[in-house]
Amino acid sequence: MTLLWLCVLWVFASVGVAMLPIRRQYVPGVILLLAAPVLIVMIGLQMGWLIAALALAAFVSMYRNPLKFLIAKLRGQNPQVPE
Repeated sequence: MTLLWLCVLWVFASVGVAMLPIRRQYVPGVILLLAAPVLIVMIGLQMGWLIAALALAAFVSMYRNPLKFLIAKLRGQNPQVPE
């Protein structure tokens, strides 16, 4: 039951961060970006990997732009940061 509440809290925190101005989204967004894989693995261990795959799909959908930015950085490109 604790995992459920942590996931609900993560979703509401993500929605709250999305409503912030872009310059204030970075720090809380990175924290949520790092917390998501931990929650997804915990979901996989407790609920099964099919549910974890659905959670991963939802995570990638919500964080597609930051993930594209990180992939571009890892490839050595210089992506533009929105102002």
